[in-house]
Amino acid sequence: MFRLFTTNKFIYLCVNCTQVLSSTVVIPAHHSKLQVRLAVSMFFFCQGVCFASWASRIPDIKSALHLSEAALGTILLGLPIGQLVTMPFSGRAVTRFGSKNILRFAIIGYALTLTCIGLVKAPWQLAVCLFIFGVFGNMCNISVNTQGVNAEALFSRPIMASFHGVWSSAGVTGALTGLGMVNWHVIPYIHFCIVAAFVILLSFIFVPYLLHTPVSKSATSFKGFQKPAGLLLQLGIIGFCCLSCEGCMFDWSGVYFKQVVKVNGPLVTLGYVFFMATMATGRFLSHKLGEHFSRRKLVQVSGVTIFSGMLIAVALPYLVSASIGFLMVGLGVSTIVPMLYSTVGKADLKVSKGMAIATVSSIGFLGFVLGPPFIGYVAQAAGLQYSFMTIAFLGLGVSFLVSRVKEIQ
Repeated sequence: MFRLFTTNKFIYLCVNCTQVLSSTVVIPAHHSKLQVRLAVSMFFFCQGVCFASWASRIPDIKSALHLSEAALGTILLGLPIGQLVTMPFSGRAVTRFGSKNILRFAIIGYALTLTCIGLVKAPWQLAVCLFIFGVFGNMCNISVNTQGVNAEALFSRPIMASFHGVWSSAGVTGALTGLGMVNWHVIPYIHFCIVAAFVILLSFIFVPYLLHTPVSKSATSFKGFQKPAGLLLQLGIIGFCCLSCEGCMFDWSGVYFKQVVKVNGPLVTLGYVFFMATMATGRFLSHKLGEHFSRRKLVQVSGVTIFSGMLIAVALPYLVSASIGFLMVGLGVSTIVPMLYSTVGKADLKVSKGMAIATVSSIGFLGFVLGPPFIGYVAQAAGLQYSFMTIAFLGLGVSFLVSRVKEIQ
């Protein structure tokens, strides 16, 4: 618990480095707000499709390297370690050089590292590649969310959820692509090369439309360890639970369908596809749902939906029932993070909205990268089927925690 709390404070400090020191945001000449929004969306898509492509081939890579659940869980730690090590440096880089310049470099490194994952022949090589994947992933995450926050400021309505919806749609695209590649017996390296080429092409097309966010020529210094404001910490912990579920579904859903549901071939990625499909749909509809239901009720119901869906998948590990369960988990996960951002946007805080969103996002993302390794250790001790109950109880945790946050109404 002490380590987790210390890490949260560390994440908060690192997010300070991304705080813009001026409120001036420059739209590229002769470009409209809609073009900017499309460009930012495309970079969310590029990042999402890279990660989803890796996730869709985890069962194949696990089998090729003859990894146990615990061994895979340990190796998966390479990604969050890369994220955490890079956090302060990428934050300073975004502050010093601007999110546009960092993003154009980071997305190419992210795509090229994906191809390297397809070449691994030993567990240590996979660990190294995932560490580098985490490094570039962190740089992409901070810079693209900085772009998203500033792009939202150009509009009179919240659009941040739509960016995350695009990221989820990229997950569906990556999962379906992975399904096709497995069906066509395409090895991971060739699969990843095709994805990387597509991502690099998109980045060259859309990078001119990104915003010139404010920069500071002087390096930002740390002011000692500081705890996030009470509301931001509460929202961050809720995000931590939600994104832990999401990360576990990304990394372990294919393995679950292969080893517990016992399906083969293209059907291995079916649960992942269903999960991503409902998550993407729910995120695009989250604001519409928010017009008819209170945010608190919506998040509470979402947490119960996660619990119920995973309970079905664990108690009835068959193709149809497990698929329905994963559909429910995706639907439950979909609305929580957008509602957290909506709460931050309407709250009266002593920090800027951009930094507040980044703080909640960073604490939450810690769950995204630490949840999957934890599932690996639980699976080794108690079995993969029962380890997925961890996801169910995280969903209940969301429902419980949101009832204690008075700002969510």
